[in-house]
Parts: sequence; C-alpha cells; structure tokens
Amino acid sequence: MITVDPTLAAEFEPIRDKEENLLWTGKPHYVPFLASAVPVLAFGMLWGCFDLFFLVMSHRGGKGVPSFFLYPFLALHSIPAWGSVLYLVWLLLSYKNTAYAITNRRVILRSGVWAPNFQSFDMDQISEAEVTIGPIEKIMNCGTVKADAGRTNPKGIRMFESMVAVDYPYEVYKLLKETAVNIKTDWNYPNKLRPAENPGYHTEYKPGP
Repeated sequence: MITVDPTLAAEFEPIRDKEENLLWTGKPHYVPFLASAVPVLAFGMLWGCFDLFFLVMSHRGGKGVPSFFLYPFLALHSIPAWGSVLYLVWLLLSYKNTAYAITNRRVILRSGVWAPNFQSFDMDQISEAEVTIGPIEKIMNCGTVKADAGRTNPKGIRMFESMVAVDYPYEVYKLLKETAVNIKTDWNYPNKLRPAENPGYHTEYKPGP
C-alpha cells in the first residue's frame, strides 16, 4: 500500500506550493540503490584494465612512451574508469538525501551530497512511464519507476527520470499514470467547460466492412 510518510513529507515542505498536496513519498532501498551503479562500474573497470595493460606494455622491452606524454594521456583516457568509481561514491554519499514524491501537480526527486537538491517535472510533461525490476530489486520486493518527461541527451536520446528501488512499484506506477492523465484532462478541458453529458467518452472503435 502506498502512503505519504510524515518524515519524508517534511523533507519536501521547503519547495511545496501553497495548494500542492503530496500523494505519495518514498525512499529507495539501500542495497538496490547502490547496485544501480554496477553496470557503470563494470564498464569502468574493464576500461581501466585496458589502460593498465597499455601502461604495462609501454614500459616493456626497454624504451617506452615518454612519461610526460603517457601519464597525462592515460589520466584523460581513464576518465570512464575513475569516473565510475566517483559515481559509486556519489551514490553512497547522496543516499541520505535521496527521496521521491508524487503530488497533485508534479513529481519531485530529492538528492544531493552536501545539501538536499530538488528536481521536478510537471504531470503534463509525462508522455510515457514504465516499471523495471532487477534481480536485486526482486529479492528486496521493490522496483524502479521511470518516466519520460521530455528530456534528451546531446545525441537526442530520451532520458528517463527514475525513482529507484521503491516499495510497491506497480502501485506507484499506476498512481503516476492516473494523476498525469487527470491533470492533463483538467488542464486541457477545465470542469466549467465540460458538458453535462459526453456521449463520445466511452465509445468503442468499430471497424468498417
């Protein structure tokens, strides 16, 4: 059952609008939250092993690549390796500030290492949502709810906003979808403009002969 935790609700109070109501709050499970870094860390370690092999081979057989060129080059080339470690450290340090909320207006993601940082997107921005459950999340009875709020990376690939390793992921997904549909309907067709009867609402598609 999804609820609003009073302790977590207080953490969103600084940015809550005057007439904004919290519908759900959640916090990720610790182990699955950290495990989300495993794919990035695995790729980084493989990259690092390649660079280490290159470093060893460059010093074999006598004269190698000049150190003034080799070490700066490897420091830059190894960004995926040490960057993946920094990402894991960031998850470790940011866990205490990580929490999620769904309101009657938007979705709010709370994170941050030194102090709480907030990111939010309005319900009308959501065009797609999905639930994913990894092996560790399955063991912990939790899952990740993702939403497409229209963001893309520099290459134009869609970026999903994620609520990682939360309890009752299917219920959270349904709440998110229902709220988004209701908000979009209300904004696009306000109550005072709706007819008393709308015979087209429950029509069914009937293919022609």
